[in-house]
Amino acid sequence: MVAGTLMIEPTESEARIELDRFIDALSAIREEIAKVENGQWTVEDNPLVFAPHTAEYVLDSDWNRAYAAFPSAAVKEDKFWPTVTRNDDVNGDRNLVCSCSVDTYRDE
Repeated sequence: MVAGTLMIEPTESEARIELDRFIDALSAIREEIAKVENGQWTVEDNPLVFAPHTAEYVLDSDWNRAYAAFPSAAVKEDKFWPTVTRNDDVNGDRNLVCSCSVDTYRDE
């Protein structure tokens, strides 16, 4: 493992459409990086800094970001909304907290 890297290992069972969606997502992220590089967005206020965005955050009437909540047509059509935002990287990975109800996991 190399810290700070992303390892991608799709298997032969991955559908072509899912691989295409993944490539589209990586391309969109690269376009967002370019907007920061060319000054369209600041280093402090861009989707890369604040991702992931929850539905609650995006739908808040006080949205004050320099970027749109729906940057692409694909996101408008088939968006997965995470229930939490970023959790302090390594600290969050090492100290997981579940806020789910215990009843959620009981077999009935």
